[in-house]
Order: sequence, then C-alpha cells, then structure tokens
Amino acid sequence: MNSNDEIESYFPGLRGKNWQLTSHRNTQYNCIAWAACDSTQWWWPGDPADGYHWPAGIDRIETLEAFIAAYTLLGYETCADLAPEVGFEKVAIFVDADGKPTHAARQLNGGRWTSKLGNLEDIEHDLQDVCGDLYGTVARIMKRALPQPGPVAQ
Repeated sequence: MNSNDEIESYFPGLRGKNWQLTSHRNTQYNCIAWAACDSTQWWWPGDPADGYHWPAGIDRIETLEAFIAAYTLLGYETCADLAPEVGFEKVAIFVDADGKPTHAARQLNGGRWTSKLGNLEDIEHDLQDVCGDLYGTVARIMKRALPQPGPVAQ
C-alpha cells in the first residue's frame, strides 16, 4: 500500500479530495507539535519519562482545557472564525466523541490546513477532510498574531 492509500484508509474524508503530502514520514514530532510550529518534539501531556514534551506550568491531562492552555502559552487566543486573517495564524484542536483531544492542525496562508498524521507524513488539506472516526471534530479554533518584520538594515 502506498502512502496516499494508507492515509486515505485512515482518513476516508480525504478520498477524491484535493490534498497532498508535504513531508516524509517522521516519528520525531506529532500533530500537536506541528501545529505549534515545532518539528523537534512529540507534544502530549503524558509522562516526560516516556519522551513527551508539554509546556511547563500546563496540567498534564488530556482535556480540551489543557490543550487550549498550552496554545495560549504560545500566544494563541480563542476565535470563532475559520477564515484566514492577514497577520494571524490559526490552529484547530480536534476532540473525539468524549471530548478528549485527538489532533491539531495549523492554517496555512491561503486558508488550507497542514496536519502531521501521527507517525505518518504531514499533509496539506481542507480542514473538514480529516474529521471522522479517528480525529473526531474541531472543538476550538485559536489564532495568534504573526511576528512583524523588523526594519531592514542599511
């Protein structure tokens, strides 16, 4: 089975849709880290002895509130709109039917989204196309201002 077929078997909402691979497989980081622009660590509120990174001062519990707090620490705030906004980047936090966080995706400049799919690749996709049995639904959208470019040195 090739990567595209494997991914579509886990995420049937991607079948026949406009999505693309944007990386090679990598087990060094996960979707929570990728949404936070970190491709060096596996973010999860698990035991650090098991290799999990989690922001200091945030409860190591698998709740939507803990994930919101983690992204808030990075400068994100809750927002209601999925539409891209000039000067901001957005993340979407997904939860399962029990309200437990499962996934996070980051919005790209053009309004599409990027996700790291567990131990698989990163993909570019439409947000709703990864909703389903595995990741559940989007529970929260958050945004933060992008850094402003500094003055050009003369």
